[in-house]
Amino acid sequence: MALVVLLLFAGVSEAAGRILPLAVRRPGMSRTRVAALLCAGGLVEGAVFALWPLTAWTLAELVLSPAPTGAGLAWTPDLVAPLVLAAVLAFPLLGPLLHLLLFVGVGAGLAGPLAAATELGWWGAAGCVTVAGAGLGVAVEAVRRLVVRISAAEARGPIS
Repeated sequence: MALVVLLLFAGVSEAAGRILPLAVRRPGMSRTRVAALLCAGGLVEGAVFALWPLTAWTLAELVLSPAPTGAGLAWTPDLVAPLVLAAVLAFPLLGPLLHLLLFVGVGAGLAGPLAAATELGWWGAAGCVTVAGAGLGVAVEAVRRLVVRISAAEARGPIS
């Protein structure tokens, strides 16, 4: 349960770093709309964070010819704590470079257990974690941009 709370907190914090600057630029947004966007974004970000180890494990299975045996790679509270810190620092004005470095640190933390569970070695596991994180990040960014375009088109309304 603590793990779910940590992942949700990281997701809401990451979403706040993206939604609050938008709310500041558009002062006409209601608090209810901002709260709804924050909750929805937090759930999506939390789900993406939860999928990171699973995606890395799946990539490791694809790389290895005999599939690795074991329960797979999963978050533990000690692995997720730096992720929460990285999400808290996601606010654009607090340092995107530090945010990126913390995500690299979290990825390195995930690479250790993945390397131990598979025969990839640390560098191979780090590659799987990196590709999984980058792929998930690109997918979420594409969805974000699509949602922004759809909501911008709805806000303009039909031209009569």
